[in-house]
Parts: sequence; structure tokens; C-alpha cells
Amino acid sequence: MPNIPSLPLADWIDKLVDSLTKFEGFFNVITNIIGGVVDAFQWVFDLLPPWLFILLILALTFWINRKKQKWGLLIFELVGLLLIWNLDFWRDMTQTLTLVLTSSLIALVIGVPLGIWMSKSNVVEAIFKPILDFMQTMPAFVYLIPAVAFFGIGMVPGVVASVIFAMPPTVRMTNLGIRQVSTELVEAADSFGSTGWQKLIKVELPMAKSTMMAGINQSIMLALSMVVIASMIGAMGLGTRVYFAVGRNDAGGGFVAGIAIVIVAIILDRLTQSFNKKNTTEN
Repeated sequence: MPNIPSLPLADWIDKLVDSLTKFEGFFNVITNIIGGVVDAFQWVFDLLPPWLFILLILALTFWINRKKQKWGLLIFELVGLLLIWNLDFWRDMTQTLTLVLTSSLIALVIGVPLGIWMSKSNVVEAIFKPILDFMQTMPAFVYLIPAVAFFGIGMVPGVVASVIFAMPPTVRMTNLGIRQVSTELVEAADSFGSTGWQKLIKVELPMAKSTMMAGINQSIMLALSMVVIASMIGAMGLGTRVYFAVGRNDAGGGFVAGIAIVIVAIILDRLTQSFNKKNTTEN
């Protein structure tokens, strides 16, 4: 547009980021907390030998699907995990799982209460909806810049970027699930003198569980989709193998690492879906 100066939006954002970096102590506390969770997950994974880990995953799958067994999933998990072990990607896979589980756990801890809050207030919903749209549609690479500025490099900034990118589905589906609870059930709970907390815990959350689990499943998948991007700022795992393969133009190495990521994604997706169906059947 002629004769109209452009807004110095980039400069404003740079100044905002610079001003926030002054709160070094606050970000150090967050780094230590997230780093502690990451170290705890990785310690458990390192403690388990690969054969025992595979047996535990198979046992968990068998238990979740005990009423309607999915033998195809069990065979896929066995073959897929043995392939990852055979390709010497086991340590990378556990690092990827650490990143995904930590990000998903934080997204769950923040996202579910926020979704509940949105479901109880139209004003809060109107405020947070555009923020969630922004978080979900902003290119994931952009989150790496402030993450590095605030938290340095390594697993912690990768977790932070993954949480921001992956949290919206959990918030949205929690809000949607509670809002879809039958008004007759809510009125019946009110008629029996239930408090707001009792109504939430005993009526609304159990009825919304299926929808909420669908959101959690999507958050896990989005967190897993960040593993390659997070490898650019030092987050270890299978994404690092892909990233290095791209830099070396190593098609075979990149494709094999990609197959390992697909195996992990399918296992996580099917397990969370099976857990959701198990809860729906029991309810």
C-alpha cells in the first residue's frame, strides 16, 4: 500500500520476547519442573529392558481389549517393536515416547481444567476460542523461536513447543463434551441437591469422558507430530534420525526412521482408542 508505513509488528514482538527473557528465574523453575518429568520418564524407560517393555505393552493391550480381543493389534505391536529394537532405534524410540508423554501429560493437566472453565462460561469460551485457533494454526516451526529464547535447547523447549501445539484438542473436546451432557441429567442432579462440584465429578465428566478421550487422543498425535520439528532445537529421539538423514540426503535412513515413528504413532493411537472404547462399554 503506497505512502502508508508498515506496522513494526516484528519489532514489537522482538521487544516483547526480550522483555520476557528478563524473568530468568521463572523460566528456570519451569525448566527444572519439566526437566524433572522428562528425566523420570526416561529413567523408567531406561530401567526396563526392551523385551520386558514389549511384554508390558502387549499385556496392557490384552487387558484393555480383553472383552473383544484385537489379535491384529497385538501382532502389529510385537512385530513393530521388535523391528525398532532390531534397527537399533530403541533408545531413540524411548526418547520420543518421553517427549510425547511429557507433552501430553502437561497438555492434559492444563487443558482439561481450561476446557471445564470454558464449558461453564460463555465469556471465557469467547475469549479462549480465538487463542486456541491461533495456537493450532500457527506453523509449528514458529514456536521454536521463543522456546529457545526462554528455555535454551534440548528436550524442555521441545516439550513446551509440543504442549502449545498439541493442547487445543483437549481443551476443545472437554468443553464440547461437557456442553453436550443432557440437560435432563443436569436438572436431575440439581433436583437432588448436588453441588456444582458433585455435579461435575459424578455427572458431567463421566458423560463427557468419550468426547474428552477423543481430544486427548488427538493431542497425543499432535505431540508426536512435533518430534521431527523439536529435533531442530536439540530434542532427542527418532526425529533426530530423520533430521540428520535430511541433512545428509540419506533417503534410506530417513525412511527407516520414519517407519519407526509410524509404528509408535499407530500403537499410541490404537491404545488410546481402545481405552476409550473400553470406558464407553463399561459406562
